[in-house]
Amino acid sequence: GETTDVANEFPDIVSNLVAALAKARADGRTRPAFVHPGISHRQESIDFIKSKLSMNHQPWKDAWDQLRESRNASLDWTPSPRRHVERGPYNRPDIGGTEFLQDGSAAYTHAIQWTLTGNESYAKKSAEIIDAWSRTLKTVTNHDAKLLIGMGGHKYCNAAELLKHTWDGWPALNQQQFEAMLRNVWYPIIEDFYPSANGNWDASMLQTMMAMGVHLDDQAMFNRAADYFRQGEGNGAIRNYFNEFGECQESGRDQTHTQMGLEFLANTCETAWNQNVDLYGESDNRLLKGFEYTAKYNLGHDDLPYVPYKSFEGRYHYKKISDEARGRLRPMYERVYNHFHNRKGLEAPFTLQAATKLRESEGERRRGRRRSRSSSALDTLMFADQPAEWK
Repeated sequence: GETTDVANEFPDIVSNLVAALAKARADGRTRPAFVHPGISHRQESIDFIKSKLSMNHQPWKDAWDQLRESRNASLDWTPSPRRHVERGPYNRPDIGGTEFLQDGSAAYTHAIQWTLTGNESYAKKSAEIIDAWSRTLKTVTNHDAKLLIGMGGHKYCNAAELLKHTWDGWPALNQQQFEAMLRNVWYPIIEDFYPSANGNWDASMLQTMMAMGVHLDDQAMFNRAADYFRQGEGNGAIRNYFNEFGECQESGRDQTHTQMGLEFLANTCETAWNQNVDLYGESDNRLLKGFEYTAKYNLGHDDLPYVPYKSFEGRYHYKKISDEARGRLRPMYERVYNHFHNRKGLEAPFTLQAATKLRESEGERRRGRRRSRSSSALDTLMFADQPAEWK
């Protein structure tokens, strides 16, 4: 064992080691411990939202009402797990894939309701859904297997993270069963990403891999996601998905997939931020440039530059910006505006306009007595106008 402290004799070595450790922690490569809950939501943000709801403050009250009206929020929800799930190109065939995604959304919605109300019925329902899948699922196959786990896995992990660290009613054996599914079924599918696919594929896997790393307290898994985000070879890495002024690798494909990629990368950044790692600021705030570019175009502006550039390995080369699905805003803008404006003090005018328009359109849906979308309500409820002082 080491018995003699010689630090004072070698101040230069100590200084170098301290600097190296500080850099490693800033890069997310080592930490004293993971923060829990700490995927999309920390306890501070949960407490903040509860306080806003207790005083019926807007926009949280309307978003909360919208969430609770959604189908995903019903305690009558019944999970539909499959032993073997298969999703082919463009969701054909779809054998259990839709059920996997829908159950993930319901588990997450119920976990949110539990944390904000303290009503154990919601925690039990969320756990019921997670347990049904983790004891049943054995394989996920076909062309879109990576994408399916990437899109849906993030919500299951968020739900499990909230249950594990805010509720004492989830049996340890059930938690271990879920963790085994993450390691043995999901991770082998997404471990190597899909570099040559359109970037939303890699982006989806990044959000889920990082969420898994946090939930499992797996530093290596967390690092793998962070490293790929920063400098991966594929289309989903931050410097490959956006060019220097914010045009997206999929901007010439359609606006639906472009916004999917943006949301998944934002989710990855939010998880990293909750673990005291700043991916949002990578490559000179490249993510913000991507959000501003995409929001501006989808809000109807045409004065945007467009430069055709080839994707990784030259698989995709879109010649002009696409107007397919233009104007169909995806509920993802609140968290990015909250970070760059509220936390960092940067201007994000088009991101703000998109978030505001989504709030207004959801209000119109409710006034028209149409069913609300839980995803839109969640974005406002959980990310709108949060204080900057937590960081």
